[in-house]
Amino acid sequence: MDGPPLVALMMDGGTSEKMLIIAWLPIIIIFVFLLLLFNFIPVGLWISAWAAGVKVSIITLIGMRLRRVAPIRIILPMIKAHKADIPVSIDKLEAHHLAGGNVDRVVDALIAAHRAEIDLSFERAAAIDLAGRNVLEAVQVSVNPYVIETPMISAVAKNGIELKVKARVTVRANIDRLVGGAGEPTIIARVGEGIVTTVGSSENHAEVLENPDSISNTVLEKGLDAGTAFEILSIDIADIDVGRNIGARLQKDQAEADKDIAQAKAAERRFAAQALEQEMKARVQEMRARVVEAEAEVPLALAEALREGRIGVMDYYTMRNLLADTHMRESIAREGSPGPGEEGRGIKETPEEPR
Repeated sequence: MDGPPLVALMMDGGTSEKMLIIAWLPIIIIFVFLLLLFNFIPVGLWISAWAAGVKVSIITLIGMRLRRVAPIRIILPMIKAHKADIPVSIDKLEAHHLAGGNVDRVVDALIAAHRAEIDLSFERAAAIDLAGRNVLEAVQVSVNPYVIETPMISAVAKNGIELKVKARVTVRANIDRLVGGAGEPTIIARVGEGIVTTVGSSENHAEVLENPDSISNTVLEKGLDAGTAFEILSIDIADIDVGRNIGARLQKDQAEADKDIAQAKAAERRFAAQALEQEMKARVQEMRARVVEAEAEVPLALAEALREGRIGVMDYYTMRNLLADTHMRESIAREGSPGPGEEGRGIKETPEEPR
């Protein structure tokens, strides 16, 4: 029968597959180990470094991996520095990278400074980079001066005419003052201050228009680059425009203000006079009330005098006759006096006496 040989053949096939797996297993393990090893240790980068003349050991690369430092960010700048004859060590580059600096930019700045014969050490470049400034751009500006264009600055001469000045300031980076030095906004502010001072000290705006160089010379003499990260090379006046007549406008505003003050004072005096007039009217009314009150007491006093016998009946009638005569004279005087419309007409002409 065919049964037993078939089973034996199947058993032999399974054994051969197991033997094959066992034979390939060490090779697979070694391959995976080498793959992980080469992934952890940048052997290609190590070979590139040795080919470029940078002596770095495998142990150093492993240490970078353990310190969570990407070796490519240290070795490639190190190769550039070595080819440019820049004396720098791997430890300094790694320390700067761990401090948060840009190693590649610092090395590029050192190479640019070395080619331009600018004295720049690695410690100085690292300090500038850690201070937040672009050290490579600073070296480039130190080699190629940079032009700062100020906004339109308004200044007024002594005659009251406004001048609008725009300037171009040519500066060069000062490597020694990059750390702690003021930036571009300070330069613009100081130049604007110098322009305002120069124009403001001019007697006439025509003097500034005739000689714009006076602004540049005055501003340069002030030493405006002190304490900044730049060195001012020149100040050129790009444009000068004549603006408004500020002096006339100020005089107009002052005249309007004086007029308002005078009107306010006149209104104050008018209100005071009106208040005094009302007060006088109130006092007159008060006096009239007192007179009426006194006149009301006269009949009472007369009646009392008659009762007590201090005056007689004839005395009373004599007094009444005097009062009536007085009223008559007053009415005649009122009728004979000129009216309001007749005042100022002069004395009436009298008829001439017959000859």
